[in-house]
Amino acid sequence: MSGLRCGAIEVLRVKETLGAAFPPTHLLPDLPADAIERHLGWLAPNHFDPAKKRFVMGTHSWLLRTKHHTILVDTCIGNHKPRPHSPGFNNLEQPFLERLATAGVTPDQVDFVLCTHLHVDHIGWNTQLRDGRWVPTFPNAKVICSVAELASAEEKAKVNVEDDDHLAQWQDSILPVLEAGLLQAVEGVHSLEDGLTIEPTPGHTPGHVVLRAESAGERMLFAGDLCHHPIQVYYPDVNSRFCEDATAARATRRRILALCAETGAVFAPAHWGAPHAGRIEAIAANFGIRWA
Repeated sequence: MSGLRCGAIEVLRVKETLGAAFPPTHLLPDLPADAIERHLGWLAPNHFDPAKKRFVMGTHSWLLRTKHHTILVDTCIGNHKPRPHSPGFNNLEQPFLERLATAGVTPDQVDFVLCTHLHVDHIGWNTQLRDGRWVPTFPNAKVICSVAELASAEEKAKVNVEDDDHLAQWQDSILPVLEAGLLQAVEGVHSLEDGLTIEPTPGHTPGHVVLRAESAGERMLFAGDLCHHPIQVYYPDVNSRFCEDATAARATRRRILALCAETGAVFAPAHWGAPHAGRIEAIAANFGIRWA
């Protein structure tokens, strides 16, 4: 359990998975050939496994506790989800809820779930399998995403391409919370409470959003998939293979990294290895990281 603070806001990272994941050229096809060697000093062992020649990455939720609310940012892959076309995600059994309990939170105590976007590894714990049915995991929480993201996910499910899991994702991780009246789709900039603001950041997906937090002069930004891996901070024009709009993804990444460098906000994405979040520094035309 990794803990941070943003002023009066308590922030915890709740782990689902962590380990050797994608080969660099698979995740980031346009990464310069010498990038890993140039940055190996800080990449290994927390962000790159030299023996396996794979990035070290994971899935986790960010848990925020304010004076008024308990909030989860992204809900990972989930257990028992049939994901035959998503290697490493199929029918997991992870003690995610037990780890949430270690943080002192039960599912019924969560007030808001923010899905930065609706890709498979950000929506899984929206639901859990109970008596053969997918039911909302967080029965008292509003599950928030953007209007554009919800429309995009629904359209992908309707297309139902044979070699992807979009229909299954819709049916087991989105539709149950929608039918329970728990899903809230928002447009534009949206205030969750004082000091917590949802902001559109399209590119990775059409309706990707981030959560900006500010308390007592301190700032954090919960970045979803703006940067899948920290090496993208040093190469901000390099997209992951999962970014749906390449041009918009690059522009958004640069804008948000520049914002964090200017304001001193801790940048907290969804997949980085330890220490999982860092402060962004402007370096010439690009950026660097000072670990939180």
